[in-house]
Amino acid sequence: MKINEIFYSIQGEGELIGVPTIFIRTSGCNLRCSWCDTKYAYEEGHEMSLEEILKKTKEYPSTHICITGGEPLLQKDIIGLVQKLSQNRYQVSIETNGSKSIEELPCLESLMISMDIKCPSSGMQKEMDFSNLDLLSLNDQLKFVIGDRKDYEYAKKIIAEHKPLCSLIMMPVSGTDLQKLADWVLEDGLKVRVLPQLHKLIWSEKKGV
Repeated sequence: MKINEIFYSIQGEGELIGVPTIFIRTSGCNLRCSWCDTKYAYEEGHEMSLEEILKKTKEYPSTHICITGGEPLLQKDIIGLVQKLSQNRYQVSIETNGSKSIEELPCLESLMISMDIKCPSSGMQKEMDFSNLDLLSLNDQLKFVIGDRKDYEYAKKIIAEHKPLCSLIMMPVSGTDLQKLADWVLEDGLKVRVLPQLHKLIWSEKKGV
């Protein structure tokens, strides 16, 4: 499996925001979002076996692991990695960009699927696999990164049409006004969580956090 980096930090997004977490960042991505902040993961990385990855995670004092990217579902051993981490009593979340089917991911109490739906400002909204929305459970989360009002209206439309069962989260693109997004959500009475990207508030654009 090609790994870009493994590090220990604070979860900056979603339902587990603020939780000390071990991050496994895989290499390679099939999308090219306009505001991507991990372009270094497009190509950079080195091969690691599942045993080597597990050995590295055991160096850190956390039972929470986030598999991120890049796009983890491009890795052929991703299911094996999820299963091995779960067998070792880790609580695992896997971040996926919404373009690849999640159908083959195992149904485990210890696994949370954290899926994005790319909005128009990303330039990748046409790449989404919306059939994934029917596969998300109460244990999962769906995230929308909002850059402007057009993104917000797009996200509202997706939520209204698909009515996902999982937690719904809206976050502003880095540098975008968080208060403006919060005001829109309050005006419309949306049942979503408005969250910042906490790691960027703490460490700005620093790599490996």
